[in-house]
Amino acid sequence: MKITDKILVLLAFIALSACNDDFLDTVPQDEISAENFFNTASDLQLYIDGLHVVAGYGTFLGDQGTDDVATTGAVELKNILIGSPSADNIGAGWTWGRLRDINFFLENFDKANVDDVTKRHFEGIARFHRANFYYAKVRRFSDVPYYSKTLGADDEDLYKPRDPRTMVVDSVFNDIQFAAQHINEESAGTEKFSKWAALHLLARMALHEGTYRKYHPELGLESTASTFLQMSANAAKQLMDSGNFSVYNTGNPDSDYGALFNSDDQTSNPEAILVNIYDVEKEKTSGNRHVFGDFEQSATKSLMNNYLMQDGTRFSDQPGSDTFTYVQEFQNRDPRMSQTFVYPGWVRRNEPSAYIPEFNRNFTGYFQTKGYNNSDTNEDQGHDIIVMRYAETLLIYAEALAELGTLTQADLDDSINKLRARVGLPDLNMVMANGDIDPIIESDYPNVTGANKGVIYEIRRERRSELALESFRLYDLHRWYAGKVLEKNQVGMYFPGLGKYDMTGDGVEDISIIASSDDIPSPKEQNSLGVNLIYYKAGAFGDPAASIYLTEGTSGYMVTSTDVRTFEEPKYYYRPIPAQQIALNPQLVQIMGW
Repeated sequence: MKITDKILVLLAFIALSACNDDFLDTVPQDEISAENFFNTASDLQLYIDGLHVVAGYGTFLGDQGTDDVATTGAVELKNILIGSPSADNIGAGWTWGRLRDINFFLENFDKANVDDVTKRHFEGIARFHRANFYYAKVRRFSDVPYYSKTLGADDEDLYKPRDPRTMVVDSVFNDIQFAAQHINEESAGTEKFSKWAALHLLARMALHEGTYRKYHPELGLESTASTFLQMSANAAKQLMDSGNFSVYNTGNPDSDYGALFNSDDQTSNPEAILVNIYDVEKEKTSGNRHVFGDFEQSATKSLMNNYLMQDGTRFSDQPGSDTFTYVQEFQNRDPRMSQTFVYPGWVRRNEPSAYIPEFNRNFTGYFQTKGYNNSDTNEDQGHDIIVMRYAETLLIYAEALAELGTLTQADLDDSINKLRARVGLPDLNMVMANGDIDPIIESDYPNVTGANKGVIYEIRRERRSELALESFRLYDLHRWYAGKVLEKNQVGMYFPGLGKYDMTGDGVEDISIIASSDDIPSPKEQNSLGVNLIYYKAGAFGDPAASIYLTEGTSGYMVTSTDVRTFEEPKYYYRPIPAQQIALNPQLVQIMGW
């Protein structure tokens, strides 16, 4: 079989699997011939590359609906919090085609005429994918049927019940530990999977499982949490000790963090463990053009308040911080804040002067720049995205040790404080953190106890700031049993009343907020630079005459919704199996009150 024919067959196979993902669908046996395909290293590489293409890594749009990002979109989380969720109207996630593709490879790769090291390398990559696939299922459903083989149409296992979480998780970690042992060390920082990517995934999943078991009493697995936390710390430390990675830091605290997310080429970045490479000319684009503007998502005041001051003190400790205006709240803050969001004085590409935020109803007023390519090329779609980065490894290491109760100041210096050094923040001091606990974070996470309580809170703050908008927030809240945080109303910028406001930080007024019942003057009033003011009509939420909604009508926080948000514990930490799947397989039983 010629290599071009193999490519066509494989692409057809992958496309079929991607489009026909129903649980009961099985691989048509005539779509790809194992006898004619799995013979050479090139065959194995071609198939594995196909699995990677389907994976779809890389987005800055995954936190919508959390306490970090308000949204106008009909995302699942928002529908659960404000609606009447059930197995009839929540149908995502119960798809198995990708698992079928992975298991098909694992059943056939061993016949290839290649050396054992090469075989184990490709087996490791396939098992990496299977571990990643199954842990996503565990995060969503907990107990799920476990399949380590492809299924025929008459296979009785098609109708098996859920397997226990403990059994599935053990299988997941068997796979990822094998991957970390056998995948080649080469290709770090590219799209190719390396030993280091496997170690990072191992550390990530073990941290999730360890903290989940520690904080979720409904599972009754608290006594096993430390096993996974130690596994997480060990994997992270092995990656750290390799010497292959470092925090990207050129000594420019006002730009280094932002450069991580706005570079065309990330393959030589010392912080990159795994990269999704995008190239407009090759028609491989990221789709991240929507991160800037009022497409659906807008950051919340809660996320803004999380960032420390530049001197390391808490923003909430500043007198009057609750009613700081836009220009005030960005002054002297953690530089990551202004490298993640539009700040007063930010200049948009191809514009002659500072950008004035454009307000709209149902939005918070804050604009995202993380992942936005502020140049005149590529339409924000051609720059690479780091999907596994060393910064997360360091955060994982610190958190795992803190939860184990074995964290030392030296550990913090080797992890969290390297991230702080990049942006010029003072070091996190363990003694001070445990002695001066933030009452706001404490109220969000009341189930944290012990001598390391304060430093756990500060590690969580650091994680929220460092990984903001990178799609970690929801599952962080889930594993910490902190879903009640999601009940808080999502609000944005604060305006003390009607009047004129400077939005660029130059002392010159740019906008005028008037009552929704008032008329915009004609001609419009001009500021001291001779530029027309931009007018907004303020009103309470739902006021049809208003162009922005404020919590108090003519003053207060910009408000995106007034829906009552309810989080039922422990039910909403899990998702139901879709009702139609229960009808197909009555042995599948809902759990946790679904």
